[in-house]
Amino acid sequence: MSKSGTGDVPPDTREEIMEATFRALSKHGYSNLRMRDIGEEMEMTRQVIHYHYDGKYDLMSHFLEYIIEQYEGSVEIDGDAPPREELDVRIHRCLFGPEFEDFSHWDRMKVYHELFTHAQNDERHREIFNEHYGRIRGSITEVVEDGIEQGVFRDVDAERMGQMITDLIHAARGRKLSLDQEDAPEQTWRSIDEFILDSLVREE
Repeated sequence: MSKSGTGDVPPDTREEIMEATFRALSKHGYSNLRMRDIGEEMEMTRQVIHYHYDGKYDLMSHFLEYIIEQYEGSVEIDGDAPPREELDVRIHRCLFGPEFEDFSHWDRMKVYHELFTHAQNDERHREIFNEHYGRIRGSITEVVEDGIEQGVFRDVDAERMGQMITDLIHAARGRKLSLDQEDAPEQTWRSIDEFILDSLVREE
């Protein structure tokens, strides 16, 4: 358990610690990362990390939540947007990400996926990833359900559709990051658009 819940860490302090963690992870990787490495990336004293977090494991759990917050909080959709438009926005954001002042979307995804590879041996991180994937899948499923109710989408299994799109997004990220297939996100975006979303729309 952390010494201080996320809500108890001053926002500026939390952001500095988390962004320093990004920089340190990018340089050293997860396996070789030391708290000292994070402290060297900060203007604040390293002791502030130890004051708020119970070591590397606790910090990494909060760091993972920080990454996820950035993505889940970055999707802004007009409440009156048609279901197809909302799906486009949500899927595009998952594939290409928001813009950041420091570290690009793919810099951040590289760190995210490195932590993902360790989740099989880490119950807490696996739980955080599962919750995040559940929310992505759920948000897509909900839009599909709304489209079906409005009569603009065909009557399909919305949960299976949400799972398939979520799986495609994850596979595209993995291809780019692990296999260096730079065009994977764009290829997947075009495939989802043409083979899934176009066919999902009910014909007049």
